[in-house]
Amino acid sequence: MNWYDICALEDINPLGSRIIEGPKGDIAIFRTSDDEVFALDDRCPHKGGPLSQGLIYGKRVSCPLHNWQIDLESGDAQAPDIGCAHKHLARVEKGRVQLSLKDAA
Repeated sequence: MNWYDICALEDINPLGSRIIEGPKGDIAIFRTSDDEVFALDDRCPHKGGPLSQGLIYGKRVSCPLHNWQIDLESGDAQAPDIGCAHKHLARVEKGRVQLSLKDAA
């Protein structure tokens, strides 16, 4: 698996995100209050809203357009909503955020 160095963890604010250009569109990298990182396509499964502009709480982000709740670990919309934002593998190694663009299982 190829891991790409994106930035220092401190370059993403706690409860914030950073957008990078991926091969199939923008990818949002999210940082939780516990310094975990997650990466999803920057498109809500509902109407394509920019998830990177949503509010992060716990391990969820709310879409800024219609408040759909998206699980950061899986990309799944929370009930009663149905859909999924494509997930990418992300990790922190030695204080650096890394991303694998290989499809997540």
